Amino acid sequence: MGLAQIGVPGLIIILVIVLILFGPKKLPEVGGAVGKTLSEFKKSTKGIMYEEEDSKNVEKKIDGL
Repeated sequence: MGLAQIGVPGLIIILVIVLILFGPKKLPEVGGAVGKTLSEFKKSTKGIMYEEEDSKNVEKKIDGL
């Protein structure tokens, strides 16, 4: 069971639990922090993917020489 299989009812339950834990005043701060974390994670994974592609291209050029 992965994260993609949670569905709408599961997301609603998670949001209610987060609302109870942090309260309505802290919820925007928590959401912003999660958003920033996800964007940094995306940037990092893209960087890693580009580095891997570059290293493969270099290996192909070396093999072709």
